[in-house]
Amino acid sequence: MQAWLDAVLAGLSLPAFGLGGLFVAAFVSATLLPLASEAVLVGVLSAHPSMLWPALVVATVGNTAGGAVSWWMGRGAEHAVERITNRSTLAHPRALRWLERFGPKACLLAWLPVIGDPLCAVAGWLKLPFWPCVAYMAIGKFARYLTFAGALRWVLPGVAA
Repeated sequence: MQAWLDAVLAGLSLPAFGLGGLFVAAFVSATLLPLASEAVLVGVLSAHPSMLWPALVVATVGNTAGGAVSWWMGRGAEHAVERITNRSTLAHPRALRWLERFGPKACLLAWLPVIGDPLCAVAGWLKLPFWPCVAYMAIGKFARYLTFAGALRWVLPGVAA
């Protein structure tokens, strides 16, 4: 039994599995489900410090894909509400005016805790253009992971070398 467990743990520590787990964690954490992909990034970089750039790319792609799913969920929810009630409604007109003013550029803030994930859904609800929103999400999310990895390297010099 111990040999089997050691084999499984060794397999999971391979970079391919670590990056796959990082992608899933980043994807799920960008939806409305709570998950901290940064913890998985720390694990991947602790086990494989040389995987810094691939890990940043995988985390960014996964997190952006999760944000895109949230955008589509918001778009679908708006469509369903509009069909049922024959009108489009959201509760905070001030926030909506702000989003409409900045447009897809507001998705740069999709990396923020608490408000970032709903921001992507609201962008879909408002029918902001999909691809520009995704591009701005990716820029913001990559900047967050890069900043996090830089801070991690400063705090724990052996990680993210």
